[in-house]
Amino acid sequence: MTQDSSRVALIVGGTTGIGLATAHALHQHGYAVVVTGRNPETLAAAQRQLPPDVTVLRADAASLTDADDVVTLVKERFETVDVVFLNAAVVHAIAFEDLDEATFDHAFGVNVKGQSFLLQKLLPLLTRGSSVIFTSSIGSEKALPSQSIYTATKGAQIGLMRALAAELAPRGIRVNAVSPGPIDTPAPGKLGLPEDVLGSMREAIASHVPLGRWGRAEEVAEAVAFLASPRSSYVTGANSMVGGGFGVAL
Repeated sequence: MTQDSSRVALIVGGTTGIGLATAHALHQHGYAVVVTGRNPETLAAAQRQLPPDVTVLRADAASLTDADDVVTLVKERFETVDVVFLNAAVVHAIAFEDLDEATFDHAFGVNVKGQSFLLQKLLPLLTRGSSVIFTSSIGSEKALPSQSIYTATKGAQIGLMRALAAELAPRGIRVNAVSPGPIDTPAPGKLGLPEDVLGSMREAIASHVPLGRWGRAEEVAEAVAFLASPRSSYVTGANSMVGGGFGVAL
């Protein structure tokens, strides 16, 4: 598809998993795409995998200084932005009794604070009819042991999304969320679990998914592409579950 650079998409946390798949999808749908990430290895890998006209930018999602740099680049290169996909996240598997202040601050810094202020800084660049999409999680509604702080951040995102959907509607800005269920991305491998434990966990979770499998990042990306596009022009304040029915059936 020929790229229409008049529509610009920024993907925060776009170098692996769902973010990377969404970068491919939105580029195929004709957007000029900017992705951010923090890890030098995944940044380099994304640079190799994505089309050469996709901008790959190093930025820590928790850093407000880096947020300023992202906004400056988007403004100088494109002037406006039509889609903001707030996808960066960290997951801490930790018992609540072991939770410390540094872990708490890191989780909220990446998953809530940093993305909130980046969006605030981007508001002057958002066009009428633009779309903001948060990546939340089915975990915001279905509790999992040892993920209390992650669950809290994802619940905060849903509350923020709904409030912003109401507040920004008069400006023609739609705000929604996607909440992935079990998706086959690098994220589970970052929990630090032994391979046998991780394998057993994956099998146990799949057994509770009505569709009988883990999802693919590309399946979430297409849900994001729909929420980004004018096809969803009457959708705002919605939390779209993409989890194969996980959490619906007993």
